[in-house]
Amino acid sequence: MKCLIQRVKNASCTIDNKLYSSIDKGILALVGIEKGDTREQVEWVAQKVVNLRIFEDENGKMNKSLKDVNGEMLIVSQFTLCGNCKKGTRPSFDKSEKPELANELYEEFVTIVKGLDIQVGTGKFGAMMEISLINDGPVTFMVEK
Repeated sequence: MKCLIQRVKNASCTIDNKLYSSIDKGILALVGIEKGDTREQVEWVAQKVVNLRIFEDENGKMNKSLKDVNGEMLIVSQFTLCGNCKKGTRPSFDKSEKPELANELYEEFVTIVKGLDIQVGTGKFGAMMEISLINDGPVTFMVEK
């Protein structure tokens, strides 16, 4: 499982030219589910992202988590994170999980994060989405399990 996170001042998801969801200060999480990923991995990544200390404290040090700052999370499925670009000029998506199982695990990720008392916005699995954000920092991390 791969989860690319960005600390944001705000972020939004638009589908078919209509605002689908948006968040204020928090994390934009792009979630890629790979073949063989498990619910345990999803739980670990969700806990890690919510508790990762990537927000600044009063001294300007990254010492606060999403929970500490009462931040929100926009969670978007992103199968292209599983793409392999090592050979040739066209990415291979052989490592991406089948859509049915990937959607199940994506929804599980959303459910876990909501269960951790985080305000959540989402994208729509499989949809063509436009994601807008103001990156805060920029601060970007890849969380993998």
